[in-house]
Amino acid sequence: MISVEKFYNVLCDCGVDFFTGVPDSLLKDFCAYVTDHTAGERNIIAANEGAAVGIAAGHYMASGRLPLVYMQNSGLGNTVNPLLSLADEKVYALPMLLMVGWRGEPGVKDEPQHVKQGEVTLELLEAMQVPYVVLAAEEEEAIGQVREMTKKACEESRPCALVIRKDTFRKYKLRHEVVNNYPLSREDALKLVVKYLGEKDVVVSTTGKLSRELFELRETLQQGHGRDFLTVGSMGHSSSIALGIALEKPERTVWCFDGDGAFIMHMGACTNIGALAPKNYRHIVFNNGAHESVGGQPTLGFNIDVPAIAKSCGYRHVYRISTEEEIIAALIQAKTEEGPSLIEIKVCIDSRENLGRPKTTPIENKEAFVKFIAQ
Repeated sequence: MISVEKFYNVLCDCGVDFFTGVPDSLLKDFCAYVTDHTAGERNIIAANEGAAVGIAAGHYMASGRLPLVYMQNSGLGNTVNPLLSLADEKVYALPMLLMVGWRGEPGVKDEPQHVKQGEVTLELLEAMQVPYVVLAAEEEEAIGQVREMTKKACEESRPCALVIRKDTFRKYKLRHEVVNNYPLSREDALKLVVKYLGEKDVVVSTTGKLSRELFELRETLQQGHGRDFLTVGSMGHSSSIALGIALEKPERTVWCFDGDGAFIMHMGACTNIGALAPKNYRHIVFNNGAHESVGGQPTLGFNIDVPAIAKSCGYRHVYRISTEEEIIAALIQAKTEEGPSLIEIKVCIDSRENLGRPKTTPIENKEAFVKFIAQ
């Protein structure tokens, strides 16, 4: 395994002193070290991976120095356009080092949403003609690979990639963790929300721990899982999925359970929701200010006015709340109002260590969900 301190120092020796991207669980130890040892303006946690490529491009053109863009391989999809139409050597020839966590690597057990991504990760890089190496687990060999790829990126003025396998880095605990004093955890708030849902209400929940908590809550309540679509991948797209359902099923109340990182990642979806203004649309953003599922790196969730953004996009009603009493009052009020409405619930970072994962497959979840909304 590789020391994140030594890896970081090698990058610095190679001229890399600027980092941007979206955190990944396979990179969490490296990202934590970067967070603790890099000034905030030189480690930008971007809204999405494509935006990170744009930030890196601007950094290189302004400084002449090689930037590093970190991401999970699921984020490669967000980077395809800027990599090919901006950074590629046939366009602007902008060098950058990509650091890609290889979830779903063939032969390594992982969650269903990562299987296809893992199968095609290397082929996708090859199709984009992005040179890459799979980082070795042996430290000295890995250091040589870093030097090789940084040199190649600079000499050929192109993006190059380091693909990172599971358990490549030694453990490192983030010193400056995101903390807040909101009274409820996300799971506590979720329990209150579910209690006030109608029998025929439809739920689309975002990727990460929120969907896992929703699945376990339904198990505990013995309510079945047909009414919930668990968006186990596709971060940032749950609100759009919910919009498609709400437009087709105007007689059903449709709830999107979102996270702050996911909301920010594809915030433009709010413009469609507001413009189309489905009366049956309810959008809840559980905001803990962190990418909790992949290491606790901060988001800008507490730096932006989520309700004001929704209101400016055309949502009819918006709320910002954090207590049990406020949640109950907002839910009761939302039931009497025409949507779209948005409820931002600010919550603390507090997840159970024994939190499980859905026991049904994505196909089983989809089939039960389709049957439920057809009723």
